[in-house]
Amino acid sequence: MERAVAILLDGTGLRTRASGTTLIVEAEDVPLDEAAGDRSRDDIVVTGSRIRGAPVASPVIVVDRQSVLDSGRATLPEALRALPQNFGGGQNPGIGFNVPEANGGDVGGGASINLRGLGSDATLTLLNGHRLSYNAAKQSIDISTIPLGAVDRVDVVPDGASALFGSDAVAGVVNIILRRDLDGLETSARLGGATDGGGFSQLYGATAGKIWRDGNVLLAYEHGSTGAITAGQRDYAATRSPGLTLFPAQRYHSVIGSGRQAIVDDLTLAVDGMFNKRWTDLTYPLAIGGNLAVSRGATSSIAQSFGLSPSLSWTPASGWDVMLSGTYGQDKVDYGGETVQGGVRSVNTGGYYRNRARSIELSTNGKLFSLPGGAVKVALGAGHRRIDFRRFTGVNGVQNIDRSQSDTYGFGELSLPLVGRANAIPLVDSLTLSAAVRYEDYRRVAHVATPKFGVIYAPTADVSLKGSWGKSFRAATLYQQYQPQTVYLTRTTTVGGQGYPATATALLTLGGNPRLKPERSTNWSATLDLHPRGLEGFGIEASYFSVDYRDRIVTPIPSVSSALSNPAYAGFVTLNPDAATQAGVLAGAGIFTNLSGAAAYNPANVIALVRNNSVNAGRQSVRGVDVLAHYARKLGAGQISASANAAYLESERQIGPALPVTQLAGLIFNPPHWRLRGDLGWTVGPITATANVTHIGPVTDNRTASSQRVEGMTPVDFTLRYRADGGVLGGLDIIASVQNLFNAEPAPIATTLPYDTPYDSTNYSPLGLFVSLSVSRQW
Repeated sequence: MERAVAILLDGTGLRTRASGTTLIVEAEDVPLDEAAGDRSRDDIVVTGSRIRGAPVASPVIVVDRQSVLDSGRATLPEALRALPQNFGGGQNPGIGFNVPEANGGDVGGGASINLRGLGSDATLTLLNGHRLSYNAAKQSIDISTIPLGAVDRVDVVPDGASALFGSDAVAGVVNIILRRDLDGLETSARLGGATDGGGFSQLYGATAGKIWRDGNVLLAYEHGSTGAITAGQRDYAATRSPGLTLFPAQRYHSVIGSGRQAIVDDLTLAVDGMFNKRWTDLTYPLAIGGNLAVSRGATSSIAQSFGLSPSLSWTPASGWDVMLSGTYGQDKVDYGGETVQGGVRSVNTGGYYRNRARSIELSTNGKLFSLPGGAVKVALGAGHRRIDFRRFTGVNGVQNIDRSQSDTYGFGELSLPLVGRANAIPLVDSLTLSAAVRYEDYRRVAHVATPKFGVIYAPTADVSLKGSWGKSFRAATLYQQYQPQTVYLTRTTTVGGQGYPATATALLTLGGNPRLKPERSTNWSATLDLHPRGLEGFGIEASYFSVDYRDRIVTPIPSVSSALSNPAYAGFVTLNPDAATQAGVLAGAGIFTNLSGAAAYNPANVIALVRNNSVNAGRQSVRGVDVLAHYARKLGAGQISASANAAYLESERQIGPALPVTQLAGLIFNPPHWRLRGDLGWTVGPITATANVTHIGPVTDNRTASSQRVEGMTPVDFTLRYRADGGVLGGLDIIASVQNLFNAEPAPIATTLPYDTPYDSTNYSPLGLFVSLSVSRQW
């Protein structure tokens, strides 16, 4: 696969090198004006720049389909969960009810990417460079809708990228690139199961492609089902959370298509489209003891999404590319459930979340003029985007949301190669500068400008130094803005009041805030890349990154029980509110609940109004180091390869200016400080053997006065792959894999409620030892 990608990158000014199950794309020392001369092939999408053939100052990690299969993984979520830069919190299946909402959740069984643990809504995920519709209530993208058989590779840029792509790219951008090289039919089947029970997996797929002189088409279908994992099937959970489902049962159908056709020599029409339907079921106990026949809750959901992204590209002989592109997508999650109390069954009303996305963009990029170091290139573009969000609960309409948001934007990017092969001087083998800026006008919300600057300096052909600095942002979700307000009438002691009369009460408000502004960040990274020519097949890349994330949307009073007693919360408390103020609050309430014990609400008895609605008050900083190393060489009749990907993370948060700074990384339900992955592969003829070791570091459970250490996990995987090159078995591909060979288990944590998951479900998996067999055939 590395050779295939290298062929595709030929003439772009970029090169590729392997790092285990990833490929790293980087600049080569070819002048960009020379690279721009070859226009005989289709353009290849390179994430990290809007300019064709421009080197990228940010780190770019490439995960390709073939290396994913070599490691025994068969779906896109499986492949990207193994990436050390990706945190398992956010929107993902199997997240427990005891995980705070800000750290993760499971609505509809979708799977998302969460770089650096900044939130799945702070990682921008694209398909062939196009945006997709959001999933459920968060601004996350469901990657489980995309069959792996259709995927060529996934580009991961773990660096702020709003200057190029707009909102959500605070932690980085992930671009899923579809295949263009398939000419024929591939069919596949995979069966697998956990040796401790549960999690039985079936996966069936077919991918067809056709290539002709001036176009290609791809169509892929995938059907999968996974059985539930219950607490009774795991010894560390059987007595702690009896009756609980640890991982939900799921089944789905996914279809994706992609096609390109040259209308005339310089004009090409391309269309990408996808459809997915998924069913998810989950059961949990409602009483201690876990007797589901007596007391239980059950939820079920049906998620359905589709998207269509047409584009028209004009590539005249002048060397400039012009593209007009658009997208339309919808994602809908219907949910419902039932409860059983004392053996009596009642059906919940249920509801749905529906997201829509529409956009249109016109962009161009090309050469301005030449310098001795290469061609100076620029990209320019403008567009309009609209998103719609609807939540329907069926509860008298008071909790329903039906809102839209639109923005108009423009962007520009410049690549300036000052030194290249043609004018190299001592200690300066190459030097390239880059700059980008994007301006967005969110109607009735905010105007946002985000710049980014980069430098790539190579003192010799063996060493490269890269640096980037920029601004990024995330627009508030429509759910955060328009979540209906809930008002509670409560006792003063509940909100920290002392010494008030027994009849005194307080009003507490929770919910959205339509005045929310975008969250903003400052990102920078520095990378040292060593690729000595004297040691063929070896390379190491070390990057330091920093994200200063401010104006974070938070509920400003984390502990409501001290709202009146802690002076830090004074800005969110109104003492002795008059009747008019109270009436205004109640008029805007979707739900009013009396928890005070008083027979009725009496405005004369209200001594405080506590506003705990979402506000832009938080700050978060994330810093760390990524190290990727690889070595590959021929050995005897075969080839051996070894690689490592290590990610170290520090993270801290401050909810408000007067509140203390708290550490996040290394705490329960947050990313651990360390995540490591090592790979060792050996290929002889048609056989490839791959061993993988993943280490997910420990965390600290600080939910009680006495903190407890939660040990990490170190699963070891082993995969054998046989690919027949010819003869009767030509095109046959057999993969036998054992994941978590030594059956490493998540460390148990304390629980208080019968439906609490008894381990950190954001970091560790309950799957255990998993054995699978995959068979595919090219026809």
